[in-house]
Amino acid sequence: MENLKNIAPIDDFNWDAYENGEAVTSVSQEELEKAYDGTLNKVNDREVVDGTVISMNKREVVVNIGYKSDGIIPLSEFRYNPELAIGDTVEVYIENQEDKKGQLILSHKKARATRSWDRVNAALESEEIIKGFIKCRTKGGMIVDVFGIEAFLPGSQIDVKPIRDYDVFVGKTMEFKVVKINQEFKNVVVSHKALIEAELEQQKKDIIGKLEKGQVLEGTVKNITSYGVFIDLGGVDGLVHITDLSWGRVSDPKEVVELDQKLNVVILDFDDDKKRIALGLKQLTPHPWDALDPNLKVGDTVKGKVVVMADYGAFIEIATGVEGLIHVSEMSWSQHLRVAQDFMKVGDEVEAVILTLDRDERKMSLGIKQLRQDPWETIEEKYPIGSKHTAKVRNFTNFGVFVEIEEGVDGLIHISDLSWTKKVKHPSEFTQIGGDIPVIVLEIDKENRRLSLGHKQLEENPWDVFETVFTVGSIHEGTIIEMLDKGAVIALPYGVEGFATPKHLVKEDGSQAHLDEKLDFKVIEFNKDAKRIILSHSRIFEDAVKAEEKAEKKASSKRTTKKEDSANIQNQAASTTLGDIDALAALKEQMENGK
Repeated sequence: MENLKNIAPIDDFNWDAYENGEAVTSVSQEELEKAYDGTLNKVNDREVVDGTVISMNKREVVVNIGYKSDGIIPLSEFRYNPELAIGDTVEVYIENQEDKKGQLILSHKKARATRSWDRVNAALESEEIIKGFIKCRTKGGMIVDVFGIEAFLPGSQIDVKPIRDYDVFVGKTMEFKVVKINQEFKNVVVSHKALIEAELEQQKKDIIGKLEKGQVLEGTVKNITSYGVFIDLGGVDGLVHITDLSWGRVSDPKEVVELDQKLNVVILDFDDDKKRIALGLKQLTPHPWDALDPNLKVGDTVKGKVVVMADYGAFIEIATGVEGLIHVSEMSWSQHLRVAQDFMKVGDEVEAVILTLDRDERKMSLGIKQLRQDPWETIEEKYPIGSKHTAKVRNFTNFGVFVEIEEGVDGLIHISDLSWTKKVKHPSEFTQIGGDIPVIVLEIDKENRRLSLGHKQLEENPWDVFETVFTVGSIHEGTIIEMLDKGAVIALPYGVEGFATPKHLVKEDGSQAHLDEKLDFKVIEFNKDAKRIILSHSRIFEDAVKAEEKAEKKASSKRTTKKEDSANIQNQAASTTLGDIDALAALKEQMENGK
């Protein structure tokens, strides 16, 4: 208090002005404001400036930019920098110099983005090579941090060769070129491939300019497809077709090469622009046919592996790159149609006989049936006429059944030789394909390699017996089993069938007989050689009527004869009487005259 007592009042202090809120010094308010503003930085809205961190807490960071008030920025905007400390210089974006509360509004996030966006645009214009950090994978490519902006690196722009494992790039810092910017959506696309394409293009021109057919180059397996392998010759791609990978057959190129493998290839061909280059791998090794045993000849037996199957035959590899064809006709002595798959499959090890050998054309035909004896050489001994066997049904025709007694021994059973009694319209009614059927050899056709066989001949001819049973005029019970336009088929006893025309199917009441009806039939014709029995139902009652009519006619004729004889007797009697009367009259007259 003593100090306060020693303070002398200002003589010219205007207490009335102070109480009214007016200026209290001799210096004007405008001058004071002007002097104060001179101590502050000049800033504008939407401007990026540097500031100093002056205080921090768990939620906010206070930044001084040399303005009349400090700005407050959420700590979350500095999450990427956990080492932020008081005194650090940071870039900030001025959103508003003064809000309604007089507070300076700043943003560190926008400052980073704004400056980064300017740098990215500048890099695009100047084609500057920039560095970026690959943060993570995404669909179709990678996300790259460039100046704090998340840019997209398409998978096709990572390298000039296809990338199989994207993960190996995550966490790496690489050089890029900005190739595209979408200003509206703030999207940035970068490329690493673009950096090396220019250099590769020059290398490509140098390589293409020196290409010659027959030239051997070193390349790297770039891609493997089902039809071949693409080889990178150093910026120039060529294709080794699957058929040019190996002298042997290749089902999958991966059996021969693998990705990123380095190997030598020979140039086989290319187009005028040298954009499509055909390469060969097998051509760098001698052809296997040249190394084939010179002593190998027709008739020799060889072993091999089935590599390709077709309906017409099988290709057998007897050595790598050396193949022979076994035609299906050389697989079996059988003549009926079959496919090669019935005899073997891919991967089978087989033994075969060389049938033809052409070293110039590099072709060979083989056979396996030749390893077994031809059954037709001893056909008369093994299958003499009259011998009985069991055959396998192979095929049907309208005229008979083709059967096989053993492999290579085929025969035909004519449809007429299937049954003594049943009229077979088609062999399928009698047997089935794949089934067994007993046969007897009727004829041998060695030239055409075909046997004529019979089935019914295994039993005695029942028609010899039928001839005594179904005599003409005999009556038998039968059932109509089939109706035809020309008549009906009737099943008779003992499994035999007969035939009746429509006029012989009329019943006594005038109606027509119908299917499945059981009636009595009279035999009106029997033909043993043709195995034909003609029947009639109508003839039974028609013959009865005729017989009755004949009997009645005969009786009537007898009555007429008796009447005629009686009349003659009467006439004779009458004639005698009259004569006697005349004689008596004459005698009477004579007697009277004699008197």
